[in-house]
Amino acid sequence: MRYKTAIAVFLAITAISRYGHAADPRYPDWPCTQAKVPEISLAAVWAGPPLDDISGKWKDDAKVSALVAKLAARRTPLEEAQKAIEEYLSSAADKTASGKLLFAGLFESLNAQRSQVLNGLERVTRKQREAADKIRTDTLTLQALQGETPRDQAKIDELGNQLVWETRIFEDRRNVIKFVCEVPTAIDQRLFALGRTIQQEIE
Repeated sequence: MRYKTAIAVFLAITAISRYGHAADPRYPDWPCTQAKVPEISLAAVWAGPPLDDISGKWKDDAKVSALVAKLAARRTPLEEAQKAIEEYLSSAADKTASGKLLFAGLFESLNAQRSQVLNGLERVTRKQREAADKIRTDTLTLQALQGETPRDQAKIDELGNQLVWETRIFEDRRNVIKFVCEVPTAIDQRLFALGRTIQQEIE
């Protein structure tokens, strides 16, 4: 039990120090080392014809909408997605118009995907902050119980086990956050690569 308690106290201190402040004060709930960029900039991923005249119109084309859904899904390998773009545009009557519609759909869909990931990360961070506070409180309570005379060993054991469980959940969640922090960048890179393929096909 002493060993478990030591782990709990150590992780409690780690939890509090990690979630006590944000790297960027503008986004207090942002947990990643990567800077938070709320939205993808169109200029950063598209150098093709202007898209102002087709805003939202891609949803009216069933074929484009279906293709956008397939291309935007991260489970679709990038090479497969690029091949699908080439096949679609090679048979298009107006490559430029079709390419613009396709990219407009991808830009909107992947930006929405990205926003969901960002919001999810910040939501989990708030849960982590609450969990860190709970761990700290339980750790202080445990230390008080251990200092009592006579000691209530049953309560000490129960709270010690609870702390180990709380810190395990905290650490598991922190590991998930580290993985998910890579997702926004992956979405940026995917959109840039797909946009480049579309541009090459319509040039």
